[in-house]
Amino acid sequence: MDVDAIRGTAAGTAPVPLSVLDLVTVGNGYTANRALRTSVEIAKLAERRGFHRHWVAEHHSMPGVASSAPAVILAHLAAHTSRIRLGSGGVMLPNHAPLVIAEQFGTLEAMAPGRIDLGLGRAPGTDGATAAALRRTDRLNEGAEDFPQQLAELTRFLDDDFPDGHPYARIHAVPGPVQGPAARPPIWLLGSSGFSARLAGTLGLPFAFAHHFSAANTVPALDLYRDSFRPSELLDAPYAVIGVSALAADDEREARRQTLTNALSMVRLRTGRPGLVPTPEEAESYQFSALEREFVDSWLSNVISGTADEVRAGLDGLQKRTGADELMLTANAHGPEVRVRSYDLIANAYDMPPAV
Repeated sequence: MDVDAIRGTAAGTAPVPLSVLDLVTVGNGYTANRALRTSVEIAKLAERRGFHRHWVAEHHSMPGVASSAPAVILAHLAAHTSRIRLGSGGVMLPNHAPLVIAEQFGTLEAMAPGRIDLGLGRAPGTDGATAAALRRTDRLNEGAEDFPQQLAELTRFLDDDFPDGHPYARIHAVPGPVQGPAARPPIWLLGSSGFSARLAGTLGLPFAFAHHFSAANTVPALDLYRDSFRPSELLDAPYAVIGVSALAADDEREARRQTLTNALSMVRLRTGRPGLVPTPEEAESYQFSALEREFVDSWLSNVISGTADEVRAGLDGLQKRTGADELMLTANAHGPEVRVRSYDLIANAYDMPPAV
């Protein structure tokens, strides 16, 4: 596989390639339809302005996001773009049979050849009860522990190379190689701790770390990935992306108001009260308890927000501290226009290609 399927090229004055991580957020007063149309707007803007890829993250039973079916959304985005890489950030492998994922992403690759990434995680992307409903079992730890085996099975389906005598040797994921020579999406491992970092390094796979919600573990995980790395047919050297919560607005106060909406959403999620993303007015008037305020302060300390120049400075500093090969930006806010505007402002700050 061409290494260019992994490595991007920095646009404008950005220190590394910039990409999009899309949670398809749904704000109070909006609909899932509007959120999905916003994802198309963002993908088209990102393509015009030189962002490298646009990934969609799998979540379930969360009213504030509409990204429960990444493969479906990616097919929709592929129909509205022509160059930008599209992928899952990620598909939660233990939630699905490996054959199903191989079929879905083989179909996506056939629809958008050379543009699809298959990012895999081992968490459920939801609470325990929802995970049990997804997997039709309450033995949830089993999925995480079996992750390397599930990954190996998925890879075999994608490559159509189960050995003779294997129970699945006569089963073929289609679209796929059984129909003739075919490329397949590169596999990425995603994580927020050391498990996937070490596994990605050992297998010679690219690695994406969730800095946006596990910032304290970013540098240790990236160090572990690089130390564990063994060259593979896919990569001859480590390639690490970090997800970053970044929101730019036309003035600093508006950026702070918008990021507070996401912080309140996280408070509600962590306390078992998930809902639509609140409005800035609702977030500003909310009476946080002492424990909630402590959580919010910690959460916001890992969000890069402000004017475009402030966000650029924050991203530059983060990239230098971590040595990340690519920054994947997630702009979580209440209003669709705010999210689109943020990516545009950041592109302006880095003198990325003009929107035409």
